[in-house]
Amino acid sequence: MTYAEIVEFHGHECPGLAIGYRMATAGLAALKSERAEDEEIVTIVENDACGVDALQCVTGCTFGKGNLIFRDYGKHVYTIYSRVTRKGVRVVYHGKDLPDSIQDDRDACAEWILSAPQDSILTVTSVTVSEPEPAQIRDSVVCANCCENVIESRIRSLGDRSVCIPCFEKNR
Repeated sequence: MTYAEIVEFHGHECPGLAIGYRMATAGLAALKSERAEDEEIVTIVENDACGVDALQCVTGCTFGKGNLIFRDYGKHVYTIYSRVTRKGVRVVYHGKDLPDSIQDDRDACAEWILSAPQDSILTVTSVTVSEPEPAQIRDSVVCANCCENVIESRIRSLGDRSVCIPCFEKNR
């Protein structure tokens, strides 16, 4: 997928999207891997910023396929793991060489990130990863309060009733 297609998917160009693009492409290159068709690649992201959209497009990792894992640490860090080679890399955006003169210019900043030498913005290190479980298809249960389907692992007991998390929170 081209960067232009990723911008179209995301809706706008921004430094965060450029960061995610560079991080994802560097991670796949370090693993000598290509975009996942199914669950061959698993990615753990440590933020929910714009760059994750680029990562999904580049790596093929998505919440729907179960190979995108979110850890809310607020860091520009992606751990990318190949189930095929059983190797992983941790990609960290540090942006140490970003010129002060462009920090307030979103377009110039994104352009610089896309063209900067990799080591001036990223650190890529090999890591050992405990292989994440493959995605599981779970049964649904109807919430006794709102009557909406809920994945069985998210059901809570409220007295003798099985309810979804929002209904549980509202009625405890």
